[in-house]
Amino acid sequence: MTVSIERWWSEGELLPLTVAGVSRQVFVRRIGSGPVMTLLHGFPSSSHDWARAVPVLAARHTLLIPDFLGFGASEKPADHDYSIHEQADLVVALWQHEAVTSTHLVAHDYGATVAQELLARSADGSLRSRITSLTLLNGGIYPELHRPEAAQTALLDPDTGPRLSAALTGELMAAALSPTFAEHYDSSADAAAMWKGMSHGDGHLNSHRLIHYITDRAAHRDRWVEAMETSDLPKAFVWGLRDPVAGAHIADRIAERMPNATLHALADVGHWPLLEAPQRVASLILATEGSG
Repeated sequence: MTVSIERWWSEGELLPLTVAGVSRQVFVRRIGSGPVMTLLHGFPSSSHDWARAVPVLAARHTLLIPDFLGFGASEKPADHDYSIHEQADLVVALWQHEAVTSTHLVAHDYGATVAQELLARSADGSLRSRITSLTLLNGGIYPELHRPEAAQTALLDPDTGPRLSAALTGELMAAALSPTFAEHYDSSADAAAMWKGMSHGDGHLNSHRLIHYITDRAAHRDRWVEAMETSDLPKAFVWGLRDPVAGAHIADRIAERMPNATLHALADVGHWPLLEAPQRVASLILATEGSG
């Protein structure tokens, strides 16, 4: 049974974190005991995506699960240029606040791109906290292979993007998200929870600004792909193959480019493994070499 997003919020807290030189209110869910594991969410959702996997993971790890700036219950500044680098700064600020010296890093979708930037910082020696293992779930980690949905393309357009943000409703968002789940999966409850997170504090009005992570990916492609491919960390990829956005075609590239990494291909799962198959995903995360 899924914990409601309202209960999820009530069991977390807002932390004052300095992000890119500005004090921000960042929602963080902290639970469990053991070695630290940081869980990063995707677009257009929030930390609540991880709720179903938490009981298994928290039995062995102290989990830190933030909402990125502009998402969920975190601060949502208007007229703001959101960026992947800034979200990486947020994660670093969280690690500093929590005195994290080492952490396992698990990330999905948008969060996977943030994880790539954190890997790049680790490689260049600018990251104080040590990443001990990496698990990535479906995301556009190879930007040239990413296949955005029509709504994402419309949000990126400078003319249609602001209008679409203003017109967004829960029904429109559910319709846009539905094809990204496996065909047999009923995504209605998940889409409703995502809309609550997105629309909280009128955050949906920033959608055309948040979507610029797609252009960030293209601009920093070489830095982020190189950091991921060359990292000698224990690496695992938990990948839903029924994902039209970042599915089997990216799994094939992972197998080709990183043959020594562990690839868990989930044939019956779409873009949202952490929602569609949370128990399986949690077990696979824990199976990543070095994650205990």
